[in-house]
Amino acid sequence: MSAEKRIIDWITSDLNLPESGVRNTVVMLSDGDTVPFISRYRKEKTGNLTEINVRDISDKLQYYIELETRKETIINSIDEQKKLTSELKKQIEECKEKTKLEDIYLPYKPKRQTKATIAKAAGLEPLAIEITEQKISMKENREEILKKYLNPEKGIDTIEKAVMGAIDIVAEQISDNAAIRGFVRTFILTTGSIRSKATKAAENLKTKYDMYYDYSEPLKTVPGHRLLAVRRGTNEKVLTWKIVIEDEQAVELILSKVAKNNKSLFYPELFNSVQTAYDRHLYPSLQVEIFLSKMDDADKDAINVFASNAKNLLLASPAGHKVIMGIDPGFRTGCKVAVVDVNGNFKEYHAIFPHEPVSKVKEAEDILIDLIEEYYVELIAIGNGTASKETTAFVHNALKKTKHTPKVVIVSEAGASVYSASPLASAEFPDLDVTVRGAISIARRLQDPLAELVKIDPKSIGVGQYQHDVNQIQLKKQLDGTVESAVNFVGVNLNSASTELLSYVSGIGKTAAKNIIQYRTKNGSFKDKKDLLKITGLGDKTFTQCAGFLRISGGINPLDNSAVHPESYAVVEKMAQDLGVDVSGLVGNDNLIKNINPKSYITEETGILTLNDIIAELKKPGVDPRKDFSTAEFSSDINTLEDLQENMILSGTVTNVTNFGAFVDIGVHQDGLVHISKLSSKFVTNPHEVVSVGETLKVKVLKVDTELKRISLEVIGK
Repeated sequence: MSAEKRIIDWITSDLNLPESGVRNTVVMLSDGDTVPFISRYRKEKTGNLTEINVRDISDKLQYYIELETRKETIINSIDEQKKLTSELKKQIEECKEKTKLEDIYLPYKPKRQTKATIAKAAGLEPLAIEITEQKISMKENREEILKKYLNPEKGIDTIEKAVMGAIDIVAEQISDNAAIRGFVRTFILTTGSIRSKATKAAENLKTKYDMYYDYSEPLKTVPGHRLLAVRRGTNEKVLTWKIVIEDEQAVELILSKVAKNNKSLFYPELFNSVQTAYDRHLYPSLQVEIFLSKMDDADKDAINVFASNAKNLLLASPAGHKVIMGIDPGFRTGCKVAVVDVNGNFKEYHAIFPHEPVSKVKEAEDILIDLIEEYYVELIAIGNGTASKETTAFVHNALKKTKHTPKVVIVSEAGASVYSASPLASAEFPDLDVTVRGAISIARRLQDPLAELVKIDPKSIGVGQYQHDVNQIQLKKQLDGTVESAVNFVGVNLNSASTELLSYVSGIGKTAAKNIIQYRTKNGSFKDKKDLLKITGLGDKTFTQCAGFLRISGGINPLDNSAVHPESYAVVEKMAQDLGVDVSGLVGNDNLIKNINPKSYITEETGILTLNDIIAELKKPGVDPRKDFSTAEFSSDINTLEDLQENMILSGTVTNVTNFGAFVDIGVHQDGLVHISKLSSKFVTNPHEVVSVGETLKVKVLKVDTELKRISLEVIGK
């Protein structure tokens, strides 16, 4: 069986998906097609696989390609040693797990000098064979047999040294045996527990790791977030950890796999070899391997949670084309106020000082009111950081003095400072101070969260836990895919999108995005998607990948402002012709569209799935798929942890969702935790099925720990 066929079979089995869809998807991915493009515009080929399915296939494909590359290296290595048999080669080729592949390779892997290699050099390998073959009866003269292996020139000048050397050889052979490693690995995973304790330096301190000071939980059931907490506590020198198992049972398990009987002359040495293999090799290496494997799983869970939260934040409801005032609040340095117009263009900036220690309240009010009235500000976005609550109270009070009263919205400012100091912000606003850029970013992320947040490293947008601890390569890959998914789900205006937003469009990338911006700057707004083909470095392949996700409002072809792919324009033109109208008369015309029979337009190139998508898009061309804009308002009487009391009912905004619950901003500069058991009156297994980042909730205060700054909450009404 070829490697390609083997990989497709494995992916099909792993994901329980139709073989034809997997095979076609693998071919398209190998040809450079993107996940969003395949899942949106190649449904007939995939069999209507979802974007998640296609992304899973992509991940599996990468894993198995890496596995096949490693197999080739291993086969070549063993072959060079003249030890490759047809059975061994087949075993390697049919292996589908990286861990098991390394187990198979371990006996053949070139080693540095070990106790076993020294013993072999001293001529003790035949004695090791005697021990493992277990053929010599107890009736034989033990001392006479062992004397044959004395070799003073090699340092084997006593029978005890000969025995110990042979035991070293047998122990290494046992620990290198793939089957035995597999048995012990399974034994540890199914019966072992992760145990953590406080370090001596921390055992008398009150920390956030209190519950892990004397903690134990079975490996097979331990949640990933607890493992992540143990790892972080260990890295911070607060905790130590180990995997605990029944050592005697583990040794007995190994012995049962190698001992033929207990009547051979060297049975005690065989037992000693098993004990040595376990103590010196198997337990230490497998403990670390299993912990790292469990941590890898925990990382993946944490990354998936982070990605889910990030997607919800990226797809948060946009306020839309409104004039917005952004306020980056502060005490000593004042509040930074910036106004942006309906297109997000910066208009004016001022610093105001409504709080102590400067406290120029009257002047701050006058500046705020003048800006609101001059620009007809429709919304005020206030960052949720330091002085947020006090600034909100000040703004509400100032609005009482003007007839024009824009709505006030609290906006997460996570990552705003990262953007403000970035080369991107410097290039966008070279003449503005870092603090001004922050206020502009806060305003813009209310206007269109997606367009603004793509400018920030996804890791910095404040919806993850342990994001600095997990595998950074995997985190970046997953978050980049999340942003790509969100951007292509919404679609991008070709004539207003930034370089950053365009770079996430299917097939485009950073270089092509810059070239698009340069072309737009030089030639003015795009009127036709076909003009993209005039751009250097953007050929037919890239055009095919990106065209369906780009929008042109008011262009030559009304379909350019829809998700209908240009390759299907001819189909729509035929539909319009059959109905006696031009394309512009068909787009958005429900009365005409309902008369279309999609089956009448099926061809070899266009199937029923694509036709149904086209008709759905014709009904609502270019409509933003994100939810309608809504906000929560905090209580003006609750500003700090000290203001909280048990059983208070408050409004809050979900800032983060984890596997163990959700964090909620209730306006006291410290998010409260709703444990998974308090998210709903019904039993909850996955918090993401109940709440999402950005959602507004009614919560009840259960407990407040001011020392550790912990707030326990319960959701009301779910």
